[in-house]
Order: sequence, then structure tokens, then C-alpha cells
Amino acid sequence: MNDSLNGKIKDCIVLAGPDLEPRECQAFEYESGIITRMDLGQPASTPVGAKQVIIPGLVNGHTHVGDAFLADVATNMTLAEAFFRPNGFKYRALSQISPDDHVAHMTEFLRGMASSGTIAHFDFREQGVEGCHRLRKASTDSGVRSIILSQLNHSPFSESELSEATLPLPESTRAEITKLLEVADGFSESTMNDLTDHGWVEIREMAKAAGKTCAVHCLEDASYRATSIKRTGRGDLERAIELLDPDLIIHLTVANDDEIELLAKSGIPAVINPRANASLGLPLPPIARLLRAGVPLLIGTDNGILNGPNLFAEMDFTYRLARSQAGTNDPVQPLEILRMTTSNLKKTRWRDELPGQLAIGLPATFAIVDFSTPWLATSRNLHAALVTRVTPADIQRTVRSGRTIYSSSPST
Repeated sequence: MNDSLNGKIKDCIVLAGPDLEPRECQAFEYESGIITRMDLGQPASTPVGAKQVIIPGLVNGHTHVGDAFLADVATNMTLAEAFFRPNGFKYRALSQISPDDHVAHMTEFLRGMASSGTIAHFDFREQGVEGCHRLRKASTDSGVRSIILSQLNHSPFSESELSEATLPLPESTRAEITKLLEVADGFSESTMNDLTDHGWVEIREMAKAAGKTCAVHCLEDASYRATSIKRTGRGDLERAIELLDPDLIIHLTVANDDEIELLAKSGIPAVINPRANASLGLPLPPIARLLRAGVPLLIGTDNGILNGPNLFAEMDFTYRLARSQAGTNDPVQPLEILRMTTSNLKKTRWRDELPGQLAIGLPATFAIVDFSTPWLATSRNLHAALVTRVTPADIQRTVRSGRTIYSSSPST
């Protein structure tokens, strides 16, 4: 990493402000990690030509980087076989890898994020306090900001106890959560079906008191809803909004119209993971309906087992899927997808650290894309090119708060 927090880029194109408006820019400067100058000129949406394009640093809305050392092992496994605690393949493998090897694998995976323009990610980190420490080390070594949302090592309730809504968390579990919240950025138990209603309320209050965030997977497949209804009479999304009031809700692959309306009214941002869902043979999220209902959306690559850290591939897949779902009457635009990795961050509680936009006075957190290649230089729509044509090979530099965390040129 380059530790200089100052820099100047001349004669470029900048995606300016929350609307990510492409503008000619004579000089883009930053000092002490803050943008100090953006000499913006005419709109530059078409044609792009061969200039450098400065975009906000991308944020990956949902990852599990701890299992990246198991790439493609789940190719022929079901969701439960690969990922469900306690006997899913990944949990057995995580218990066997040495801490040093594990940190090394996660560090390289995060460096892969940086090389594809990503500056931060929200990670559902397994292995309790120890898992948090491992990822924090990898984050420090790579320069990519890891927002660590930890989970319990073991479920505190038996199958029969999970139907008892008023059953509180055991004191040992409360003590474990207290320790997790001291080292993690928040809490992220896998599904609402892992705990009782009373237990979720306790976690919400503990996280709020500690100033930490909460997130949960919902509606990844129909069994999440069915199990929740069988035990409590309510679906998992309804319980999540009522009991946990999370900062992020993940997946929603089988969300119906009533659930989408409920989520939209709550204002809670959601993270979709279309490539991961497709890789597991699950339904694909109703992206177009979520967008048109006004749900704030982010995109995640999900498990390292299933995907590399390339958000450009995720945006490409998401755009084409959403476009197909919406049809031609109200087509989804590339800009709507690009916002899911950038300016939609302003709708989360992380908007101060991760504003997802470029403006004077904000952190100098950006990526430089080389548009001189034949497949980019002739583009007539910059947003479309960024979403459907750019690859990690086109990234020249990734900068977080003024510090270069990736450069295609060793001298930079």
C-alpha cells in the first residue's frame, strides 16, 4: 500500500455527487485523505473516449470471506450441505484450518477485492471472537475496510425450545454476545429461525446499547419462511423487522409482493446476491420489483466458496437479470445497478464512513478505470460500460481515504 494521503489527477472524467453524474474534470485533488478540488466541466456521458474515469470506491454489501480458501467446493452441494451450522461442510473445514493460513487466505482475497475497485465489505464472520480477530488482521494487511458482523459459535437453543417465543437467551450466550460486540462491528446470526423472539429482542437492545449494527439473512429460500411460520405464526422477514430492526437484510430470493411492500415501508436497506443464489440453484431475487417498490438495495458477492470478489461481474449479472424481469415498459437502468455498490450507501447507517460518492470535503475513496481499451473507448453510455463491460483488468488504482490500496503500476 502507498501511505501518501495526497494526490492529483488531471484531465479525467469523474462520477460526481450522489447521482454519479459523469463530468469532465480538469483537476481532481485530495489532501490528507479528503477531496479538496474537483474542477468539473461539461457532462461526459457519451462518448467516453480514452480518458481515465474516477468512480467512487465500490462496497460489497455481503460476504463470507472466511470460506474463500474452499473455492468451488460447494459446486454439487445444497445450501444446507455446504453452509448450515453445525455440520455444513464449511463449518467443519473452518475448524481445521490454522489461524495463520486462514488469515493469509483472507488477506489475499481482500487484495483481490482492492484490485477490482472495492474498498470495503460487510462480512458475516463465523468463529466468534477468534474469527473477528483473524479478519481484522486481514483487513489491516490488505487495506480493505472489513465491517465485521459476527455470529454465535453455537445455537443456544434446542429444536423444541425455538418454538417458545418468550424463552430468553442463556446468560452464557449473553456473555458471548457482549464479547463479540466488543471486537466486531455488529451481530449477524444467520437466520431468524436460529433464535427465539425474546432472544432477538435482547440482541437488538444489546447491539443498540453498544452502538453496533445488526443484520440477518431472510427469505433465502422458502424454508426460511415456512419454518418461521410453523414455530411462531409469522414469516421470517416480518419477525426480523419487528424484533431485530436490522440495519441490513440479506437475500430475499423468494420475497412475495406483501413482503416487498412490508420491507419498503420499513425503509431497511436490503442486500441481494444473485450470482450466489444462482450457483446454488435457488430462486433469483425479484430485483425489479424491489427497485420499483423503493427498497434501498446493495449488492453482495456472498460466500468466497461460490464467488470471487469481483463486483463488476455481480453488477453485470444483476443488471441483465433486473432488465429481463422489468421488461421494456419500465426498464431498469445501468445507473440503478451502479448505485447499489456506491451511492446507495447514503441510505445506511454507514453513510459517514462510506458515502459512496465523490464531492469536495468527502473522503478520497475511489477507483480509477482505464477507458483506453477498445471495448471501453468507444462506449456511448458510461454507466452501461461500468456495469456491463469493465473488468478488474481495467482498474488502474484503488484508493481508500487517500491511501492507495491497489495499483496496477508498482511505482504508484
